Amino acid sequence: MSESPDARSLLSASSQLNLMEVDAIDDKEFDIPQVDTPPTLESILNELSDEEEPFVLEDTCVLNTDNMDAHSCDTSSLASSDSGDPAHLKRKRRTLDLNATVHGSVLRHSLLKGISAQIVSAADKVDAGLPTAITVAGVIAVGTSHGLALVFDTNQALRLCLGTKATGAEFGAVSALTINHDCSRLLCGFAKGQITMWDLANGKLLRTINDAHPPGTAILHVKFTDDPTLAVCNDSGGSVFELVFRRVMGMRSCDSRCLFSGSKGEVCCIEPLCAPPDFREHPITHYSLLAMASLTKILVIGLKPSLKVWMTFPYSKSDPSSVPQLAWQFVPVQKTVNPVLAFCKGDTVHFLLVKKEETGTIHVIKQRQLHLSCDIISLSWINSRTLVLVDSHEKLQVVDRPSQEVLETLDLEQVQLVYSSRHFKSLATGGNVSQALALVGEKACYQSVSSYAGQIVYLGTKSAHIMALRNWRERLDCLLKQEHFVEALSLAWTFHEGTAKAVVGLFGDPMKRKGAVADKMVEIFFQFSEHALKKCPEHGKIQVMEQHFHDVVPVLVEYCLLLQRPDLLFNELYSGLAENTVAKGVFLETLESYIVADRVGHLTTPIMKDLLAHYHGNGMMDSLERCIVHLDVTSLDIQQVVEVCWENQLYDAVIYVFNSGMNDYIAPMEKLFAVIGPPLREGRGLTDEEVVIGNKLLVYISCCLAGRAYPLGEIPEDLVVQVKNQVFEFLIHLHTADSKDEEEVFPCIRTLLHFDTREFLNVLAMTFEDFKNDKQALEYQQRIVDILLQVMVDNPDFTPSQVGGLFTFLARQMAKPDNTLFVNRKLFDQVLEFLCCPDDDSRHTERQQVLLELLQIGGVVQFNEERLLALAEKAKFYQICEFLYEKQHLYDRIIDCYLRDALRKGEIFSYIHNLLSMPGYSPEEKQAVKDKARENIRELVTLDPSKSADLVVFHFAEEVQQINSELQDEELLFRFLSCLLEPREVPHPGSDLLLDQDLHELQLDLLSRFGPQQLLSFLHTSQHYRLEEAIQITQKYHHHEATAYLLEKKGDVHGAFAVLLETLKDKLSVLTAESDRGVEGGDGEERDSQSLTRVKDSLNDIIALCDRSSKNLHQQQREGLWFQLLETMMASQKLVKGLNAKHTFEVLKELTMKVLNCMSSFISLPAIIQRILQDPVYGKGKLAEIQGLILGMLDTFTYEQTLLETTTSLLNHDLHWSLAHLRAAVTRGLHPRQDHCNICLQQYKRRHDPAEEIIVFSCGHLYHFQCLQQKGCGGGLASELQQRWSCYKCSSSQGGRAGAPTDPKRGRSTSLAQTRVTSVHHDAGADVHGKKVFVEATLDLQQEQSWGQLRSLYRGPSRLSILSELSQSHSSEKTGLLISAQPGSENFQLKLSPPPLLEE
Repeated sequence: MSESPDARSLLSASSQLNLMEVDAIDDKEFDIPQVDTPPTLESILNELSDEEEPFVLEDTCVLNTDNMDAHSCDTSSLASSDSGDPAHLKRKRRTLDLNATVHGSVLRHSLLKGISAQIVSAADKVDAGLPTAITVAGVIAVGTSHGLALVFDTNQALRLCLGTKATGAEFGAVSALTINHDCSRLLCGFAKGQITMWDLANGKLLRTINDAHPPGTAILHVKFTDDPTLAVCNDSGGSVFELVFRRVMGMRSCDSRCLFSGSKGEVCCIEPLCAPPDFREHPITHYSLLAMASLTKILVIGLKPSLKVWMTFPYSKSDPSSVPQLAWQFVPVQKTVNPVLAFCKGDTVHFLLVKKEETGTIHVIKQRQLHLSCDIISLSWINSRTLVLVDSHEKLQVVDRPSQEVLETLDLEQVQLVYSSRHFKSLATGGNVSQALALVGEKACYQSVSSYAGQIVYLGTKSAHIMALRNWRERLDCLLKQEHFVEALSLAWTFHEGTAKAVVGLFGDPMKRKGAVADKMVEIFFQFSEHALKKCPEHGKIQVMEQHFHDVVPVLVEYCLLLQRPDLLFNELYSGLAENTVAKGVFLETLESYIVADRVGHLTTPIMKDLLAHYHGNGMMDSLERCIVHLDVTSLDIQQVVEVCWENQLYDAVIYVFNSGMNDYIAPMEKLFAVIGPPLREGRGLTDEEVVIGNKLLVYISCCLAGRAYPLGEIPEDLVVQVKNQVFEFLIHLHTADSKDEEEVFPCIRTLLHFDTREFLNVLAMTFEDFKNDKQALEYQQRIVDILLQVMVDNPDFTPSQVGGLFTFLARQMAKPDNTLFVNRKLFDQVLEFLCCPDDDSRHTERQQVLLELLQIGGVVQFNEERLLALAEKAKFYQICEFLYEKQHLYDRIIDCYLRDALRKGEIFSYIHNLLSMPGYSPEEKQAVKDKARENIRELVTLDPSKSADLVVFHFAEEVQQINSELQDEELLFRFLSCLLEPREVPHPGSDLLLDQDLHELQLDLLSRFGPQQLLSFLHTSQHYRLEEAIQITQKYHHHEATAYLLEKKGDVHGAFAVLLETLKDKLSVLTAESDRGVEGGDGEERDSQSLTRVKDSLNDIIALCDRSSKNLHQQQREGLWFQLLETMMASQKLVKGLNAKHTFEVLKELTMKVLNCMSSFISLPAIIQRILQDPVYGKGKLAEIQGLILGMLDTFTYEQTLLETTTSLLNHDLHWSLAHLRAAVTRGLHPRQDHCNICLQQYKRRHDPAEEIIVFSCGHLYHFQCLQQKGCGGGLASELQQRWSCYKCSSSQGGRAGAPTDPKRGRSTSLAQTRVTSVHHDAGADVHGKKVFVEATLDLQQEQSWGQLRSLYRGPSRLSILSELSQSHSSEKTGLLISAQPGSENFQLKLSPPPLLEE
């Protein structure tokens, strides 16, 4: 092929660029470095990379990066953008979080300067046009808008310029590019639909394909498969075609086959499965799989050996403008490598694992989805575990697929990605594409992104960029370059532990990998340390310097210990940091947490010396003590440590050093006793610090006796017995080593008893638990007990509680089955008298409790119970008495104990109830308790009437009358009966005995005197009184409301009305009298309002009575009640005079109007008006006086008239609608399924029978009248027209023959609307179609069900009743209506709501 002038000029321009000649291009403008000896393409492709993971399948070497600007595009991940913050001055002490995820800069983003410069130069100098497509596979090809394809080698030198501007004008822009796997052929797709094939070895045009797909559509994608003779293309019509290249007799040809038609759904993305070199022999490659993404679904098809669809997968709901994406990758899964298809449309990436089964079929397995919060427009694999995505905001995200974690985010805005919108809209051919495809094309950038061998190239409008994963050292160096040392160490540790993501360059044996990372971390340690010392502010506040090192030193310590390199930490690093005093102090303070956590157990001598000096000098004695007790003793200078600890009272540290360093367990005890002994002997109160020491001493003794080290660990086994014996010997010493003459005997035990008797005895009790067969220990045990008795008994220095605690301790020890202790029994008697001393009122509760504990232990402790009981009663120890009575089963006497004990009086009720209710007590014992309770019933009722009533209901219901007679105080009896007779939620059998009328009438009498406000509620709730007696009681005490209630209940409405009316008159007279007096001031107004309230309450009561009664009275009796009340109210208005007359008059008038409104429901309005006009108050006034009343009547009339009209209208509408639908239902024509009878199977037009009757059912079955009659399917004995039929076939299929209805309420249970056709045949010449038709309408079982569904729509009986009545009344007159219906209900109700809308 001869080169065009345009191509020649472009090649010469590229050669000028490669030679860096100044007159061709300014190298400073593009910053293009010189390349001395560029490597050949073959050498680069054959070169192996040492920075690749062993399982990564791609060949990572594509481009020579000497000509890439890597530094200018360095970016850090979002997770590593933390350091260098001046706000660190405000930070508190930093705690190191090892779980914080740091990924660093994962991607190396480089500008391909050579290619970018030549793209711009080609556009400017030879009018090549703007870049439109890019592909990479050993070489890089860039298509332009003027139809040219520029091919660059790995040194970014332009090798070929394919095509001419003339062909560009004819074919349009390059819209798609693809290179086969051996880089020998290039396919170019064009905007006007043509496809060209080029030989990349010599730049020759091999094929121009014009008829591979329908004309007038742009090529969106063209892709080579693994077979160099097979390619696929996708056009803007949404169709996919297979291209098969052939060469026969030197003639090149191309056969095209449609794989998918755009009429079935437009495909906008295709991706064949191309295996990398290592997997060319993978079994799956024989199928030549192709993934296609339409606007609605994903398809995976096999092109070989024959075309077959292996899978379809519909999208979930997504934005119509989202761009479908496809990407294949071979991924190792469970020791096998299989291809995985990643696809997305919107924000969710799906993964499909494709496997070949042994049977030869393809099996597709859905994997876990990846959800992102962005609209993805580009999806690429960069290795088998890592995806690179670009969203619609041109933000690039690196995602780790196994963890679904976003490792890094970059902004591609400066790239200015090229979009393929023009080609998707097919503007070059007139824009004849669907709106859906054009909408997707707005974000389509398929041809701007190309991935190959672990690198991804992005095409911009004026530049090309390449992305590749950084190796692990480079990622660390990026962080170090930005002085992010903490993040660098965190990332390095994830490399060390194998938890890092997207790792490149770490391979081989795991130990070697860890060794390489550890060496790098050691380098970082020294860099970090030097940087921290260099950057430390020399002047300023000491807090600023401390904060500076607090951000450094803990990190160094943590990672040195994680790497198990304490030698590095305590030698090289510490010697460097020790040059700075502040750094040294921070280092020593940082060690504390690691020592306490037992991560550091041994310190070098210089550091231990510095640690002591620093902590001591800064007053950090608690921290020092915590460190010492966790450190190895061999690393301590014992003399120095002991001196510092004694001086600063670090007793835990002293104990630890003496125990671990010198095996001396007694010396610390002596020192601690020396602290708390003197104040206790002198009777002084202990300070808080001394109390802490005393508690420490008790715990220390307990640990020594139990074989545990203090404060941590265990005593060596060979020393346990020796230490225990030494401690016992120390405790039972008669005097201390430096004792004075006035010292009492056994000072150690005495001191501990005075400090905390109970805890010391607990320590001994725990120690005695371990003494089994140790003879020496048992001797010590007896000796200590003897000393305790000698020291405490008859010693006024000890309280009853302390003495009691001792004897309780002894009693428990002696109660054990293997007890060997001996205690003189007389001592227990002495203690008993000591505790029960009646002359000593102090500590009464305490002494009783101690004695009770002693008694409850039982066993060996035996007392003379009679003597003890006498002592207890004398000392008022009622709990002791209860304990003893219970042992003797004298339960009735326990009641006296409760009644005398002021603190426990309230518990007597539950005690009596439980004892009488629970099993386990004899009838005699229960009877004795009941008798005792009856004796003290008055006292019990006085104590709590409610609980007493409950007790009586449950256990003394038969004796209520006697109990009432014993309660002589009437007010007490009233409170008791109120509780006794109140309703209970859970009835009890004894409650029936409380229904005695005399009991309720007694309570009624008591209520009338002591609780009149509760009288009415009692009358309402209780029904167990005689009305006459109750009326006499209420009349006796003048309780008119109660009397009226009882009279109404009796049926004497007029009597009740008279009582209430008299009460109302009395209250009205009081009101008018007060208004006449005209009392002024606040008190007068208050009394007036109270009187008005009383009048209102009384009037409400009498109105309620009249309202209830009027329903059962005739008109004359109603008028007698209501007019009497009205006259009373109107008469009172005449009597109102005085200062407050106006207000009172208005209120009374308002109350009168209320009476009028209420009586208007029962009395005719003319009668009310006539009565009002006769009254002088209203009759002599003007019309305005009764205007309100008349207007109210008119409003009522208007309301009722409107209600009547609305109801009538709705009723008529409802009725019309129902009838119309009924008529339409029953007059619908019937269509028979066959033209023969379903019984005799003969045609229904039988000539030999002159008058043949035919019956057709709505189910479509047809029968002769005689056939159906013979089968007995007729029902009822009415006239022929009214006879009901059932379909023989349908009724027999339902399990039996239908007969007459059995349920009288469901008269149409067996019949359906039938059409009975009677055919009258004439002679041979007569009209055979002339028929006489009778139509009967009834309901059988099927129409019954349909009618039930229709009826259920209306949720009420009204329509059913109406239709039933109508069918009954009209069936004999008109045909086509229901003749067998349910009898109508007389009191049916019509729902006043519009009918539902049904579609015809």
